Amino acid sequence: MPETPEGRFDVVVVGAGHAGIEAALAASRMGAKTMLLTQNLDTVGVMSCNPSIGGVAKGQIVRELDALGGEMARNADRSGIHFKTLNISKGPAMHSPRAQCDKRLYALGMKEAVENAPGLRLSQEEAASLWTEGSRLRGVATKRGRRYESRAVVLTTGTFLNGLAHVGMNAHPAGRSSEPPALALSPGLRELGFQLGRMKTGTPMRLHARSIRTERLEAQPSDDPPAPFSHFTERVANPLLPCHITYTNPETHRVIRCNLDRSPLYSGRIRSLGPRYCPSIEDKVVKFPHHDRHQIFLEPEGLRTREVYVNGLSTSLPEDVQSDMVRTIDGLEEAEIIRFGYAIEYDYVPPIQLQPSLETKLLRGLFLAGQINGTTGYEEAAAQGFVAGVNAVLALREDAPFILGRDEAYIGVMIDDLTTKGVDEPYRMFTSRAEFRLSLRADNADLRLFERGFGLGLHDRAAYESFLRYRDCVSGAVEPSDSELAPWSRAAAAREREIEASYRGYLEREARAARKLKSIEEVRIPEGMLYENLLSLTNEAREKFARIRPRSLGQASRIPGITPADIQLLWIHVEKRRREVLAKQSAGS
Repeated sequence: MPETPEGRFDVVVVGAGHAGIEAALAASRMGAKTMLLTQNLDTVGVMSCNPSIGGVAKGQIVRELDALGGEMARNADRSGIHFKTLNISKGPAMHSPRAQCDKRLYALGMKEAVENAPGLRLSQEEAASLWTEGSRLRGVATKRGRRYESRAVVLTTGTFLNGLAHVGMNAHPAGRSSEPPALALSPGLRELGFQLGRMKTGTPMRLHARSIRTERLEAQPSDDPPAPFSHFTERVANPLLPCHITYTNPETHRVIRCNLDRSPLYSGRIRSLGPRYCPSIEDKVVKFPHHDRHQIFLEPEGLRTREVYVNGLSTSLPEDVQSDMVRTIDGLEEAEIIRFGYAIEYDYVPPIQLQPSLETKLLRGLFLAGQINGTTGYEEAAAQGFVAGVNAVLALREDAPFILGRDEAYIGVMIDDLTTKGVDEPYRMFTSRAEFRLSLRADNADLRLFERGFGLGLHDRAAYESFLRYRDCVSGAVEPSDSELAPWSRAAAAREREIEASYRGYLEREARAARKLKSIEEVRIPEGMLYENLLSLTNEAREKFARIRPRSLGQASRIPGITPADIQLLWIHVEKRRREVLAKQSAGS
């Protein structure tokens, strides 16, 4: 290793997927000199799996990211080719925006944003290890023997840590299809004292559009005009394409059952856990035998490609079985598979080893975001990347960390879940995870969070003043006819006033519950609390508190297995410690 570093940076981000991009953009936009390392410049921002952004709860996260100053929403609007608001028949709190994107346009748009960001350098290099001296983080060392010095590092390695791809009984090292895994980082993390686990995810086959008999299928047109994700998008410019819906059937299920002995999932070759809420078709057939069909969405992958994503048919069965299975489905009898589905296993770091800022507890200055934390989904990864990038900069400034409460954002709910409860399967956000989901709607994300983004320096003055005019229009301080408001802002503000009025009673009740939560959330637990000495607590409570080291009584109360009695006893000890500190301060003065 050379003694002289290749360059000195404030923040180095490893990985240029959805998490890494948001981390690097947030850090650079806050004025930090930032390096973004990726194995391959041609895969910056690539949509590895499905071509969609948003969905139930995920759409709310994308809107929240946009309000805070992230890039995902604007890029989805630039590359979107099919927009749909889900759950439109239900109340506004359940409405979730979703878009199918042109995958190539999406990746190019993200790469362009990264390349044009001031203070952000992009380099094609594989990180081999963290550069440390004793307990101090110095930066990152690459496979080519180069060192990049930095005071903060954000790891966003996705499915690449010791990645192993499976198709039938064949397995090969891969970070994703046709891309090599990252093999050097996991041993280094273990040497530093981190616990690692193993998870699994998968993807379906892709079909050639000319082989699909769409005339036999149910068409799902885009909303027209489409509702964009971003507060800054006035209209969507791309042509809109339809999706199509079909279903598996008993014959499909018979083919799968007859070949379970050739499935790596059911033959024992894959032992790690996959996402419960996005299971493979093998899992669906085995675990839900009473269902005689499962819905399949056929989603176009772009405007200038004939590739179609088969959403709902994720599988790692052998290629011949995938072909037989697909051709039993209505409309797909002559299907041409141009990419086969596969499963992938990878290492992750159980997230109870993180602070709510996403900084690791073991190594100051090291932040983790995305699938390395045991999550699944582009949106969950991007939100974590944004929070990690922001907090890396705030840590360098020695400012308080940026932490969103459970009553403020779905992003806050997700990160609190991860760092307090941990994961035993890939984590996906759902509206049911949020206690205050009537308040955390997609339509009011800007009203909730735009001010926070401006405070971080992630919105310019002109954007902020435009937002203030919109907010005044919603509150009734400004008439919708105000000529300074864009036409879309007037319509959106009028709709927002209607929603707020219809939910007023429920929102007031949620606000009271949120204030109650804050009352214990604001009771901070001293960092050096010696839980092993708190003998009035149960052994289980002492062990869990010592392992997770909650920041507040609120976080402590959400640890699985912790009882109200445990919290009451902990509160007594915290208050005793507070009085002792005050007494010492008084004696010293």
